This record gives sequence, structure tokens and C-alpha cells, in this order.
Amino acid sequence: MELAQARKARPTSPQRAPRHGGKVLADALVAQGIDHVFEVPGESFLDTLDGLYDAGGKIKLVTCRFEAGAVNMADAFGKLTGRPAAAMVTRGPGACHGAIGVHVAFQDSTPMLLFVGQIPHMDTGRDAFQEVDYRQMFAPLAKWVTQIDHAKRIPEVVAHAVDVATSGRPGPVVVALSEEMQKDRVEVPDLPRTTVSPAFPDPAALAKMRALLAKAKKPIAVVGGSCWTAEGRAALHAFLTQNNVPVTVGFRRQAHYDGTQDNFAGDLGVGSDPGLIGKLKEADLILAIGSRLGDAVTQGYTLLDMAGSVPIIQVLPDGGEIGRVFRTALGIVSDLNTFAIAAAELEPVKPAWNKWTQELRSLREAQRAVPNYQGSLNLGTVMRELETMLTPDAIVTTDAGNFAGWATRFLNFKEGQRYIGPTNGAMGYSVPAAVGAKIAFPDRMVVSMVGDGGFMMTGQEIATAFHHGVAPIILVFNNQMYGTIRMHQEKAYPWRVSGTALTNPDFCKYIEAFGGHGEVVTSTEEFAPAFRRAVESGKPALIELRTNPEQITTRATITDLRAGRAAPKAAAKPRRATAPASRVPPSKKKRG
Repeated sequence: MELAQARKARPTSPQRAPRHGGKVLADALVAQGIDHVFEVPGESFLDTLDGLYDAGGKIKLVTCRFEAGAVNMADAFGKLTGRPAAAMVTRGPGACHGAIGVHVAFQDSTPMLLFVGQIPHMDTGRDAFQEVDYRQMFAPLAKWVTQIDHAKRIPEVVAHAVDVATSGRPGPVVVALSEEMQKDRVEVPDLPRTTVSPAFPDPAALAKMRALLAKAKKPIAVVGGSCWTAEGRAALHAFLTQNNVPVTVGFRRQAHYDGTQDNFAGDLGVGSDPGLIGKLKEADLILAIGSRLGDAVTQGYTLLDMAGSVPIIQVLPDGGEIGRVFRTALGIVSDLNTFAIAAAELEPVKPAWNKWTQELRSLREAQRAVPNYQGSLNLGTVMRELETMLTPDAIVTTDAGNFAGWATRFLNFKEGQRYIGPTNGAMGYSVPAAVGAKIAFPDRMVVSMVGDGGFMMTGQEIATAFHHGVAPIILVFNNQMYGTIRMHQEKAYPWRVSGTALTNPDFCKYIEAFGGHGEVVTSTEEFAPAFRRAVESGKPALIELRTNPEQITTRATITDLRAGRAAPKAAAKPRRATAPASRVPPSKKKRG
């Protein structure tokens, strides 16, 4: 009785004119500051598409060619801006295709919203056409999964979805939209955005951190995490340089710290410098700022002692992640940017490790020295040349694969530049991420790095670049194989090549079919001119790098991996496609 009276007496918000659910959803996105939607259309959310028609001046609707591409574009937007974009996919197959992007966003801590069209809720449980229970499907992949069955709840659910995606450890939220709910006409107010103060580090914890740092002789910082702001990055730089702490970055977090600084020591992840790995084992203090100290960073959880014999200070916005694998000496629950600002205000300690920092920096510079690799195309030199041609605010996206090691070993990213890739090792990320990055920042140089295997998974999103008038530059590293798997195959079963060889198309003709600029590079001296022509073309461009398949990583050849193991008497050679003839670059074409 009292509850019923309270409900009648509660204040009501001013109502809006009746709107169908699709319109309510579009208006709710605008109200919550969502200004980009990446989608592959489906009949399950036609009413929402209709609602977005009226929001054209406030929301950029990006039509993509594949659901995985759309969700990866939304992930790239969130990584680069620190705020969520929305992706929309249809039910059943569309949701399954898009799920890979949700997994990327979850492991990478990227704020993102995914809306999935759903069957009419009255048909639930009938195994209706394309029916899936999304709460079960996405439960292990997202921060929160829900479904809207009543149009009046749209503003409430969308507002909460944004709050969940952006609070604590950022991540993806999945919202299913029942079909008939989108058609219902309701009178419901939009909800305003809310401001939530970020978690501030405990002053006592900061004091203890400083005390632990003052006792150290060989500290190392490991920087990771997401949603770093310009102010937070500047403060982080100030804190770490004032104390001259050597800095490493986590797997695919290479641009989290200015690689040109004297205290930058390199990256921890797949293909890291063995010398750096050895030095980290000598460290007497680990300062993990934003890093979960996951599988790749800790070399399969072997690099550190789980019992915490070497003190670990771990700073994360989610206390549930602190000490999850490695026992910490000090855990600090804090927003990363807020922590950095507070840490920069601490009085610096008098470092007893200047020589230690110099040693680590010398290792970084030594590994950037380019070896005399076999073959006509030296990718180490190519990366060093690319470094000089990237603009100060360039964005580089990467795919999963051994080819990615060339950039992380030989490129130093500067403060204004960004580098993003999937820490979960998802292939097919780089091309859609580059398209999404260029849509978000049309005036910045965007370069995609992708292997031939990854390109053929989502390379069709080049069509999205043409459709929306943006021009990323794509570098395809072509060795005609799934290189990472071939590497593991040669380690486990040398000479027995099975299932890893590839047959590829003419990549230049592929992009030229869209009206773009394409070139093939087969020698080191061809790269820089080809890249400049790609930039000057003003078109979406693709440069195919014909790599030496024998050079399986930056540090090993296939022969190295087979060393000491005799070839079987009848070792079958993998079938390889005949590479198309190298194209003559435009500047060298004869004029008639």
C-alpha cells in the first residue's frame, strides 16, 4: 500500500510526444553523447535505422560490409577517443560475426556498445528464425548483457549501458533489441548524461608507493590500460621521468609512452627483446600502471613470481583485477589518469638506478639496429624509414601475426602518435580499425599494418573507406602463409608443413578495382617512394610488401627453427602460389 502511494506521489519528468522505439533509441544515444554508429543493416532493427535517419545531424551512421568489421571499427573509435561508439548488428549470424569484436574490446578494456536486433519477445523459446539467447552467448565476453522488451525502458537501459561501459575497467556492453519493442509508440523522456567522479588514489597508498620506490635499486614500470587522456599521459611522463624510472609498455600498448625518451626500454609481449626479458628478471620492483600483467606481458605467466617475492605495485581502476594472478605488495584502485596526476605531484625520490635506466635504454637502441637480413626487402629498414614519414599525430593500426613484430622492434612512437591493435590476438582487426580511425579523425594520417592472412579476413572494409570518403594507407605484409602458426608448426613439427600455406590474389588489382592506389614493393629502396606516392594520391592506398618467407620473425628464420633436426626423407613441400609479377611504380611508367 505504501509502495503504491509512493509511486503515485513520485515526481514525473516532462513527457515527449509519442515516438516509436527505434526513434526513442536513436534519441537516447544522442542524449548520452554517442555520435558514431557502425552497422551492417538487418531487418531486426529497421525501426532503429529509421530513428537514426532523423539523427543524421548528430550521429554519423557508418555502413560496413561485415559485422566483425563494424564492431572492430567501434572498438578502434573507443580506443582512440576514450569514449564509446555504438555498433549495430542483426540477430543470429550477425551477432555471431560481431562477437569477435566484443572479445577484443573486453580483453583490451575498450568502452563500446553493441546493439543486436532480436526476435519478437513473444516468440522466445520457440527456436524462432535466428533466435539466440544473447545473455548466455555474450555473458563471458562483455561487462553487461541485457535485452530491452519494453520501449519505455530504452532511455534507462541506454544510459546505464554507457555508464557501465565507461566506469571502472572500461569494456563492452551488449544490448539486445526485441523486434516489436522497436515499433511500440511510447511517451517517455530522454535521460541526461551523468557525471561520475573517477576513483582517486588513496594518499596513504601513494606515500607507500613512494617509500617502496625509494628503497628500490632496479625498478621497472610496465604501462598498459586504456582511455588515457592527454593530461594523464603528460602527468605519467612527468612522474616517470622525474624519477628516471625505466619504462616498458604492455603487449600492443607501444604508443602509451613516448619511445624517444631516454627512459623508454621497449615492449613486453610477443617477440620482445630477450635482453629486456632478462633484465626484467633482475628488477627488484615492478610498477604496473594500468597493466593487468597478463599472459603476453609476463611471457606465459613465467616472468614474475606469483607469490610476490619481487614487490609489485599494481594500479588499476578495478580492484577485482589487482593481484588476480601475481600477489602484489601494494594495490592502488584508481582511475589511471587521476593516479598519474596525483603521482606527478609527489616529491621525486633520489634515484639510485640511473645506470640501470641507461642500460635498459641502451638495450632498446641496440635492438633497433637493423641486421643485414637476407633478401631484397629489409623490413627493419622499411620500419625505420616509415618512422621518419609518419606525421606527428599519425595513427597506426595492427593486426595479429608475426609481421607485427617488425613495427614494435624497429619503430619508436612519439608522444602525439597512436598505435592500436588487439591484445587478444584477433586476426582481421587492422583494416576495419584503420577505416574507423580515419572516420573518427579524417585529418590524421592512418596506416594499417596487416598480414596477407588477416587482410583476406576483413579487407573488404576498404569498400567502407570509399563509401565514406576516407583514405587510410594499408601495408600488406605478404609471405603467403599464416606466419605465426607456421612458426609454431616448425618448432613443434619441423619440416612437416600442413595447413599454413596460402594462395593470394593480386592485392594491387584488388584496391584498384575500387578506384584506389596500389603498389608492390619487392626491394628496400622501393618502399619510401611508394609510401610517399600513396600519401600524395589522396586515395585509399595499399602497398603490398613482398617479404622473404624464410624470415619468419625479426630474430629467426625457418632454417633457424629447424636447426639440429634432420629433414624427413620424403618431406613434402608446401604448395605455394606463384607470385604475380612486380608492378612498375607510376613514376617509372613509360609515357607514350
